[in-house]
Amino acid sequence: MTRTVRRILCVLPLLLVTVIAVRHRAVLAEGFSLLTTARWPWLLAAAGVTCLTWVAAAFTRQGAVVERLPRRRLLATQFAAGAANHMLPTGLGASAVNLRFMTVCGLSPARSSAALALYLLAESAGRVGLLAALLVTFPGALPFGSLLPEGALGPLLVAGGAVVAAAAGVLAAVRPVRRVVRAFLETALSEARSVHALPSRALALWGGALAFPALQATVLVLVGVAFGLAVPPAHMAVAYLAATVAVALVPTPGGLGSVETALVVALVAVGGAAATATAVVLVFRVVTVWVPLLPGALTLAALVRLKVI
Repeated sequence: MTRTVRRILCVLPLLLVTVIAVRHRAVLAEGFSLLTTARWPWLLAAAGVTCLTWVAAAFTRQGAVVERLPRRRLLATQFAAGAANHMLPTGLGASAVNLRFMTVCGLSPARSSAALALYLLAESAGRVGLLAALLVTFPGALPFGSLLPEGALGPLLVAGGAVVAAAAGVLAAVRPVRRVVRAFLETALSEARSVHALPSRALALWGGALAFPALQATVLVLVGVAFGLAVPPAHMAVAYLAATVAVALVPTPGGLGSVETALVVALVAVGGAAATATAVVLVFRVVTVWVPLLPGALTLAALVRLKVI
C-alpha cells in the first residue's frame, strides 16, 4: 500500500463520519436531547455493556482462526470495525477491516476469507438461535409477522428463491466460478474442522457469537428501563433480536434508518407505547452507534497509519 493511499485512508473515515453526521443531524439532535430525560445510572450501565460487545466480537474473531491473534490489536480492530460498519452497507466495512487485519497477521487471503465466512455464519446462527430460544420460552412475546408489511412475506420468499435459483444457475453454467467456489468451500471446511478440533477456539467462536447479540439486546433493555418503557425485559430482548434479523438483508450503512424503524415497530408490537419506544430506540442508537462513531473512526485511522490494518 503506497504512502499516498495510506494517507487518504487515514483521513477518509473522518470525512465519512462528518458526512453521516450531517445527513442525520436531525436524528442526532433529537437523540442527544432525549439523554437528559433518562435515568443516568441505567444509561451508564448501557454504555458499559456496549463496550463488552467489542470484547465479544474479538472472542468470536479469535475463535474463527487457529493462530493466536494479538489481543490488544484484535480488540482495537473490532472497535474500529464497528465504526467502519456504519460507513458502508451490509457489514462491508467491518469485513474489509478484519480481512486486512488477518492478512497483516500472516493469514493468506483464502484463509482470511474462510475465517470471515465462519464468523458470519456463527454470528447469524447465534442471533437466530437466541431469538428462537426466547420465542420458545416466551411464545406470546411477539405477534408473528408484526415486523413485515401485510402481504410482504410472499414476495420476499419469491425474491429469495429467485436469488438462490440465479446463483445455482451461474454455478452450473460458468465453470471458472464453480472452480473458485469449490476451492473456497474446501478451504472454509478445512478451517472449520481445524478450529473445532481445539476446544478453546470452538468455545470462543460460539460463546462470542451468542454473547454478542445477547449483550446488544441487554443494552436495549437497559435503555428501556432508563425511560420506564412498560415492557418486560425478555420481551424487549425478543423485539431487538426479531428486528435485527428482519433488517439483516437491508443494504444500508450499519442499518441506519431501517434498524430504527424496525425496532420501534417491534417494541410497539410487544406492548410499548409508541412515543416511549421511539425515545428508547433513538437513545439506544446514540449509545451504540453515534457516541462510539468518532472515536472508532479515529482508531481506524490510527490503525491504518500504524499499519495494523
